[in-house]
Amino acid sequence: MKSSIVSKFTLEGREFFVKRDDLFHPYLAGNKYRKLHTLLQIPKQNFNKIISYGGTQSNAMLAIAQMCKQNEWEFIYYTKPISKMMKEQKIGNFFIALKLGMKHVEIEHELYREFISSLSLNEEKGVKLVHQGGADQSAREGLEVLAKEIRDKKSLGFSAVATPSGTGTTALFLALNLPEYTVYTTPCVGDVNYLREQMLSLHEIPSNLVILESKKKYHFAKPYKEFIELYDKTKTAGIEFDLLYAPLMWQTLLKETNDKVLYIHSGGVSGNESMLERYKQKKLR
Repeated sequence: MKSSIVSKFTLEGREFFVKRDDLFHPYLAGNKYRKLHTLLQIPKQNFNKIISYGGTQSNAMLAIAQMCKQNEWEFIYYTKPISKMMKEQKIGNFFIALKLGMKHVEIEHELYREFISSLSLNEEKGVKLVHQGGADQSAREGLEVLAKEIRDKKSLGFSAVATPSGTGTTALFLALNLPEYTVYTTPCVGDVNYLREQMLSLHEIPSNLVILESKKKYHFAKPYKEFIELYDKTKTAGIEFDLLYAPLMWQTLLKETNDKVLYIHSGGVSGNESMLERYKQKKLR
């Protein structure tokens, strides 16, 4: 597994370090690269098909599509029904994943939950189910590698590690493997209760994992003026981050912490093109 560099980064007069997992590959990068570590080590003849599900903005979807393209595996991705505009869009993660060979299947809203639950019960030989966002015990191995890389950089003097959360898989397994560090995260998809529920389905939450919650309620993937402003600030400071998770994580870090922090870049910048278009449409940029 490749190791990523660490960059110094100054934001609002405060120095941070950034683990540049975004530089692995345009599509297969960030925490999704770490979560797919086990599958990336498996001989390609072991599988012929990968199945997953989730949203059409998903970075995991795109990463899996790239992995399947490399390994010549069929990739089937299930979602709830999507709009005609989304299907016709020529930018963004969904469009790129389709170009990489992903087969997209829509499941009606009222049938979706039951259908997804049935996928685990019907796995065939040569077929692998990857749960939404890569939330799976198999993700632990890749995050153990990341934890070792972080520990190897302890001479930089940081006392905390930070990564935003969807399902919380990355933050959870990092905290379990780095008990000597505080690991900060913030829920970007649901609230704290949702995040805890997702984590507890994988493991007991360790005491060094600190969940920072914004005082303002944000809806996932919705454009916000303060998010695009933070995106512009971080890009001007020298690093582009994703627009779905990073702005809320940076906002809470700046407001709620004083530690010397190593931020784990979770990739996802491939989706910024379509998100920036939404900001323009909303006249927020």
